[in-house]
Amino acid sequence: MKPTLLILAAGMGSRYGGLKQLDQFGPSGEAIIEYSIYDAIRAGFGKVVFVIRESFADDFKAIFEPKLAGKIETEYVYQELNKIPEGFTFNPERVKPWGTGHAVLMAKEVINEPFAIINADDFYGADAFKTLATYMATAENLTEYCMVGYQLKKTLSDFGSVSRGVCETDANGNLDTITERTKIVGEEDGIYYYEGEDKFPLHPDTPVSMNCWAFQPGFFDFLETKFIDFMKEQGQELKSEYFFPFVVSDTLQEGKISVKVLNSDATWFGVTYPDDKPLVIEKLNNLITSGAYPENLWK
Repeated sequence: MKPTLLILAAGMGSRYGGLKQLDQFGPSGEAIIEYSIYDAIRAGFGKVVFVIRESFADDFKAIFEPKLAGKIETEYVYQELNKIPEGFTFNPERVKPWGTGHAVLMAKEVINEPFAIINADDFYGADAFKTLATYMATAENLTEYCMVGYQLKKTLSDFGSVSRGVCETDANGNLDTITERTKIVGEEDGIYYYEGEDKFPLHPDTPVSMNCWAFQPGFFDFLETKFIDFMKEQGQELKSEYFFPFVVSDTLQEGKISVKVLNSDATWFGVTYPDDKPLVIEKLNNLITSGAYPENLWK
């Protein structure tokens, strides 16, 4: 059974100033997301599922359907504010949906096989997809998950703070804990995460999650159960978010799953701010010059 690639692409790009998921970075107008799909196809993935907003659907389909037809199966699912469990309500002033855990849950009805999760606006590298595909093909049980870990120092932006899932592992490379830090900044004397006005140091080599994971389909049941708990506790808050790494962490502590942190030779880079764009274009051009990718991915 071929694995599926689930791409989180419903963000509005508030810090970027537009839909960075569809912005052009490659020499033939490719979005970053296209390099991930290209690498996933080469690694043996059989389907790609886009989690988007309904308002993006026409634009996404117009771009991706012609390029991907005959190369990989495609599905689209929609993350909207009102897609919550029956019987729950939310603050009418709330604007944004409920975070990455909610986004992943939107794909429950269309994924019945092992699947990987990535962000639409991050470049993960070919090796990351090979690593995930190999692990999913050899997993011995249905509660065995994995993630690709990247060194924190290689994932920062020069133009502002970033959010990262900070990981702690045991001696065998299994995930012990993952903590979402929503404001990490590289400063002259080190790397810090902020909580309000307080700041705390982080080691540059700390493994972090860039939302490059692989799961078995049973993960959706954990997500659904804990989303109900989340809605009971935080459903009326204006800006509360349900992050799927929280679910991983909680379920891990309950002893219901195991998560291997995989080291990858892949190079990560991404775009959070408009000023990141020239650097991403330069890095992609360097990879194309080296022969890692063709100038036109789909020609």
